[in-house]
Amino acid sequence: MAPQSSIPVSANVMGTIGTVCWSIQLIPQIWYNWKQKKTDGLPALMMLLWAVCAVPFGVYAVVQNFNVPLQIQPQIFAALSWISFAQIMIYNHGWKTWTATLTVFGLAITSAGIEALLILTLRGPYDRGVTWPIVLFGVIAAILLAASLLPPYYEIWKRKGRVIGINWIFISIDWLGAFFSLMALVVQNTFDPLGGVLYIVVLVLELGIFISQGLWLFQTRALRARAKASNVDFDHMPEARRYQDADKEGKKIRAHETFTAEVTEVSSEMDDGDSGVERRRSSACVVGGIGGEI
Repeated sequence: MAPQSSIPVSANVMGTIGTVCWSIQLIPQIWYNWKQKKTDGLPALMMLLWAVCAVPFGVYAVVQNFNVPLQIQPQIFAALSWISFAQIMIYNHGWKTWTATLTVFGLAITSAGIEALLILTLRGPYDRGVTWPIVLFGVIAAILLAASLLPPYYEIWKRKGRVIGINWIFISIDWLGAFFSLMALVVQNTFDPLGGVLYIVVLVLELGIFISQGLWLFQTRALRARAKASNVDFDHMPEARRYQDADKEGKKIRAHETFTAEVTEVSSEMDDGDSGVERRRSSACVVGGIGGEI
């Protein structure tokens, strides 16, 4: 489709609201990650794909001449995604802070350079009516965006519908950002279908995350009430193990068993050593007694 020749005020207003939401949506998640010092349940692949998705998304928005807020949106979205990705690599994958920082900075600069190069390369042909490259980038952006929201569903599946590690303020603001950005496209003079698909994908898949957590809360209401009445943390209850990551819990259990076995072995060795000393003392006393009698 042809680039937007004029942008209605209502589109700019909606686009601005969407951009504000997508400019701050990951801040609560980043703060939550930093405060918890762990990112269990928040997949690194999700943030990586979000950051990568911003390249074709940005190219598509700029060349299509979307309203200015929607052109800025992918750039801020990418920056916050890279920061969150770095946190996941530090907290859950054991990367050193400087390693994650340098790696992410290099990837971000490279992505920005590729996006700028593609915009300069494709804008001329698009203005002359060659639209298929931009359509292709729109399709790629939609596919990457959809793919990025699938890893959380794997984490949810491992925990029988339970959502952990994802900050609800973040996901709510992100959903609103997609909604208002979609409305900005709706009130433009010409609706862009591929741009709309980008936001609809987010709306549908993130709504699924809300529904999954709601169903899990309903399903476990009695168990959670029992834990609260017993003043016991829900995750410490034996019945709650099925709602945890079996792989990680198994590793924790094996590590605890190994530690316990090592402590037991050391204690046994110390007990054996003490027994040997006592035996030697007893022998010395017996010998001393015999010598005295002689």
